Amino acid sequence: MSNYTHAAVGLEGLLQMAKIREFERRMPLLSEEGLIRGSTHPSVGMEAVAVGVSLALRPDDAIASNHRGHAHTLAKGADFGRTMAEILGRRDGYCGGKGGSMHIGVRELGVLGTNGIVGAGIGIATGAALASKIKGDDAVAVAYFGDGGSNQGVLAEAFNLAAIWKLPVIFVLENNHYAQSASVEEMVAQPDFSQRGTAYGVRSVNVDGMQLREVYEATAQAVEIARAGGGPSFIVADTYRYLGHMAGDSEIYRDAEEVERWRGKDPIAALAAQLLEARVISEEEWITAQERIVAEVEEAEKFARNSPTPDVAEAFTDVYEDNSRIRTGAAA
Repeated sequence: MSNYTHAAVGLEGLLQMAKIREFERRMPLLSEEGLIRGSTHPSVGMEAVAVGVSLALRPDDAIASNHRGHAHTLAKGADFGRTMAEILGRRDGYCGGKGGSMHIGVRELGVLGTNGIVGAGIGIATGAALASKIKGDDAVAVAYFGDGGSNQGVLAEAFNLAAIWKLPVIFVLENNHYAQSASVEEMVAQPDFSQRGTAYGVRSVNVDGMQLREVYEATAQAVEIARAGGGPSFIVADTYRYLGHMAGDSEIYRDAEEVERWRGKDPIAALAAQLLEARVISEEEWITAQERIVAEVEEAEKFARNSPTPDVAEAFTDVYEDNSRIRTGAAA
């Protein structure tokens, strides 16, 4: 199990969730300003999953994400300035501006890429877990995907292989109840997604994805099992996105009352209240922390805006691996 105490998990998790929330809430505004090319998919409301999972991981563990992957990348330790620079297509981004919002990779952090292909990260993470088992380094891999991605055939194949070979992979389904505009009720006959993992012999659990501690504890247990050679786990996290599927989404497929009900379960507000009641943090400290977070993300955005756009001559650089070129520089 991780060495984090519950208090440490709570405080670090709260601050990280708040910082990711501040980062993500700016995405629609940057998109409206024309600074983001293509779609961008904020995860406002879903922060407890990314942060809860990452708190249980080591730096050498790998993750493979999806189109809504900013939070996963940041929670794994990515620099906020370089991440935003990548989203804006700037040279100082992790991929030199070539990846944009949906294709961010950070090799040194084990971020194997966010991915615009629905469900693609499932196979990538399973492959990374196989590599770890072959090398015997006891690292684990995490595959993030949504309720829509769960209907991709690759999940069935990955479940089967991971169970047969006892691969150290953790499948994390962020069930935010909508695949773009289609509800879970419209897409599946069996809404208990965990039964899919159980059917393939994969240890499966359901958690409240709006509660950081639940996500963390489930992941820590899955990590412990995986490192000990016990094979894969499937975590189904019940969560919700407060903003549209993407910047500019009309959201005609859901009503305002539903969104407000879920806002009443806000993971940041809930955890802050718990930590304040337990006196892990004071009101004054929490207010100061929030002010600091806004300033830090403001600095990250300034860094990204000031980063130059790539020169056309760079179009074919970094297309294939080139170890002679290592990008440096970051913002807080």
